[in-house]
Order: sequence, then structure tokens, then C-alpha cells
Amino acid sequence: MSVIANTPKPPYFAVIFTSIRTEGDNGYDDMASRMVELAKQQSGFLGIESAREDVGITVSYWADLDSIKNWKANSEHLEAQKIGRKSLYNSFKVRISKVERDYGI
Repeated sequence: MSVIANTPKPPYFAVIFTSIRTEGDNGYDDMASRMVELAKQQSGFLGIESAREDVGITVSYWADLDSIKNWKANSEHLEAQKIGRKSLYNSFKVRISKVERDYGI
């Protein structure tokens, strides 16, 4: 994913997922692609950006906190979270922030 998300005028919310992966793919690429496609179908989804080297950072953007809550509770996403904890990540952190200002070129 190499596109900067085209988000609306603030305010909106960002879910920042920072992770350290386990060795090997372990189905990660397929799971990550499926989660992006599933997130795009969720009400309130605004966009996503991701980068990975030693540390991965994925930022998804959402219209409101209820949209984030519904995404976290999605049954397929819940299953992916279980698999991630078991075999895809050595560690991760999720942060949720309100975007109040953005700018760029």
C-alpha cells in the first residue's frame, strides 16, 4: 500500500497499529490484504496507510468512534486478531487519536 489516504476535513479519528512481526509470513500477507478489503466495506471507514520495515505502522482513518468500535467487533476481524496474537505478531500496540488538523501538498 503506497498511497496517502485522501481523508475529509477534520475532525475524524485515526487508529494507529504499530507492530513487530514474527519470523516468516505465516499467512500474514493474505490476512492483511483481506483485513484492508473488509475495513473498506465498513461504515465510517475513510482510508488507510501502511509501512513496514523492522516495525510496521498501519494507520486507518474513521469518521467516528462508533465506526472504530464496530470495526473492532467485526467477527472476521475478531478472528484475525486471535490469529495475530497467536502467530503473526511478537508485539503490537493500538492507539486511537482524534485528528483535529491536517495539511500537506
